[in-house]
Amino acid sequence: MAALPKQVAHAQAHSAAFAEILKGVDAAAINDRAALAQLPVTRKSALFERQRARREKDVFGGFSTLVRGPQMTRVFASPGPIYEPEGAVRDYWRTGRALYAAGFRAGELVHNAFSYHMTPGAFILEAGAHAVGCTVFPAGTGQTEQQLQAIAELRPDAYTGTPSFLRILLEKAAEAGVDASSIRKASVGGEACPPSLTAWFAEHGVAVYQTYATADLGLVAYETAAREGLVVEEQVIVEIVRPGTGEPVSDGEVGELVVTSLNPAYPLIRFGTGDLSAVLPGPCPTGRTAPRIKGWMGRADQTTKVRGMFVHPAQVADIARRFPQIGRARLVVSGEMANDQMCLRVETPEEDDSLRELIAAAVRDITKLRSEVELVAPGSLPNDGKVIEDARSYR
Repeated sequence: MAALPKQVAHAQAHSAAFAEILKGVDAAAINDRAALAQLPVTRKSALFERQRARREKDVFGGFSTLVRGPQMTRVFASPGPIYEPEGAVRDYWRTGRALYAAGFRAGELVHNAFSYHMTPGAFILEAGAHAVGCTVFPAGTGQTEQQLQAIAELRPDAYTGTPSFLRILLEKAAEAGVDASSIRKASVGGEACPPSLTAWFAEHGVAVYQTYATADLGLVAYETAAREGLVVEEQVIVEIVRPGTGEPVSDGEVGELVVTSLNPAYPLIRFGTGDLSAVLPGPCPTGRTAPRIKGWMGRADQTTKVRGMFVHPAQVADIARRFPQIGRARLVVSGEMANDQMCLRVETPEEDDSLRELIAAAVRDITKLRSEVELVAPGSLPNDGKVIEDARSYR
């Protein structure tokens, strides 16, 4: 955490957006996780709104410290659109470490099947492959038959792309009698890769490792040979917060992954990814000392419409915050069409009807909806990050 005060000061001095967000904050005071938690969470929607409001003057909304020219090699557009800069430094997205952990080595050929169109996915992995010393074939997406021909003739050693497309390539190769056996390792991302799919790849001779990266942050975490969660990239700081809030949860508890990027070109402090994860205890068995997370465990935005009204995770957090005797809370929505029912289940050591009535009143006050309240023993709610559970029998 020693670099954090310097990074906050840099963000204030060079990023117009954070000069405004961090107005009045003493950078030297932001030197531990407790202090970091006092800063607001920045969400992708805030990036989009600020960029849209300032598009004529600055397409990056004041977040980028770079200007066009030699120090900004590319500009990307993610859905929204949200624009992201790419700096000129080697391995700008910091994925080289992830590819090395996946067994990529200098002199190998990488078949890169991430998209090269507008979004940075392909360039994020290509930069890492170059940092390791690999040569890259820019396959991109689609055109399966042409990709299989290139694989058969070029004999790549490794693959980068989504796991679903890798499976398509391997299955189509088997059907067409094309030899794709040169691919023995892969770094996959962009979607979930459950253990069952990893096992399928292993049965077909490919060791697959997951990489968690975003267009805003670059590499966040990566899988190692230990297969025990994902190791956090050394230049970012991760927090797990209760969905709908910026409040950190205890290690091991599932919540939203919030990331502080120490990228001087595009500083993002407490960026809410919208993804669920949890911190794993202890270091990686491979000897890497950075913290570990469980990996992607779903989405944190569980906003649900009940009887025509939207109910947000932040509202559930507000209810729980009113009662110090409450631990975790979970709003369960059930029923059938036109007959929505709510039950707020709260962990508390108390068995008190008056507490139940007070909580029910708080639900009405905050959500404008009536709800049953169930008091349950501490530790009895599932540790899955869900604050709102939609258990209705229709979709």
